[in-house]
Amino acid sequence: MSAPRTQPWPLVALFTAGYLAPYLLPTTVGRLDSGLPLTATQAGAIGSALLLSSATAGFLLASRVDRTGPRVLARAGLALAALGYGGAALTGAVPAVVAGAVVGGLGSGTVTAVAASGIAGQRDPHRVTTLGLLGVSALAGALYLTIPHLSPGHGLPFAALALTALAVWPLTGRLSGRTAPARTAVGYDRLPHPRAGLLLAAAMPCWSLAQNALWGVSGRIGLDQAHLTEVTVGAVFAVALGAGLLGVLGAGALGPRLGRALPIGAGSALIAGCVALSAAATDLPAFAAGEIAWNLLYPVVLSYVIALAASLDPRGRWTVLVGSASSLGTAAGPLAGSVLAAGAGFPAMGRVLGAGLLLIAVPMTAVALRTGRRPLPVADIPVVEVPVTEVPVLDIPVLDIPVLDIPVVEVPVETPAVPVQGAYETASPNSYASTSAR
Repeated sequence: MSAPRTQPWPLVALFTAGYLAPYLLPTTVGRLDSGLPLTATQAGAIGSALLLSSATAGFLLASRVDRTGPRVLARAGLALAALGYGGAALTGAVPAVVAGAVVGGLGSGTVTAVAASGIAGQRDPHRVTTLGLLGVSALAGALYLTIPHLSPGHGLPFAALALTALAVWPLTGRLSGRTAPARTAVGYDRLPHPRAGLLLAAAMPCWSLAQNALWGVSGRIGLDQAHLTEVTVGAVFAVALGAGLLGVLGAGALGPRLGRALPIGAGSALIAGCVALSAAATDLPAFAAGEIAWNLLYPVVLSYVIALAASLDPRGRWTVLVGSASSLGTAAGPLAGSVLAAGAGFPAMGRVLGAGLLLIAVPMTAVALRTGRRPLPVADIPVVEVPVTEVPVLDIPVLDIPVLDIPVVEVPVETPAVPVQGAYETASPNSYASTSAR
């Protein structure tokens, strides 16, 4: 018997809580740089440590979500996120902030693993993914509009992450305690489509690194190179995330009509141009154009990549592994961006990242083309043979009922006499008149 299907809305909420940390990375790294005695490279390293711990949790839990149970893991991840991010928000000691960021990252990775595993088991994983991207984009956009108007300390981004984890906690009651019983059949734990899955998982760190290297230093590009204020940069990020909402809505409306190869390949190529444009921006129009166009395309391509990983394994293991591999690139992004920017400048960094995106889009498109020609995999569920008991056939004797000889009685039938026409002629001519007079 198959496990009951998890409702999508708790998964959407978990997706939002798990992906919020990467979305808030620019303001988190920027606030660490300005609010604590840290250099830009050190602040980027803390952001990388947060995302690296998130990726580690995903790798460790890729095949254990259905064994442990999504409800238990989701609550454990949300508790770690609330405690870690909350502790980092309340302290000003650098070691405590680093420890809180790492613990919170473990929580975010755990929550993301539960969400990814559940989304892969849905009838339409792409639709649920777009709903999750809509949620995280809307929440991050609202925070980018709000945080610059509040206190300038480093604690606000961490506090937002902790409060989001607490807000999602009540929805974990709708998750199942266990998605599948323990299996002992040989081959059940074997990952389907290993070549395509490994190629996609190997490409995702580079794809995410190229984009999050820019995202991690976008705040510095706007402040230092484009000479904008923090309020203006926050407004650009909010508008860019709003454009991301439109992109996700468009991806959800298109669905699989365009396949997966075209959105992934062409979308990655367009993102490469946006990265180069944003990194070379020296004023508000160029900076806004690059960031808005990039945020419009990024969630669209990401939704198709997650759907592609979900199509490789209905149990969601490739989805979790690919997502964790993406988190590795996301984790290395802020540090890589800071190092490239410090050594070669922002424009050269953008050109290098754009060229890397063009190269890495080739194997990702090849995986999408190859998997698009075959049906979705079917989980190897062992068939249980139920013995059938033979029911003996009973011989029921047939009773011999004697036939009675009933005599037939002949009934004579008398034929009524038919009057002849002459009978009416003998009647009295006054008889009709006397009858009608009554």
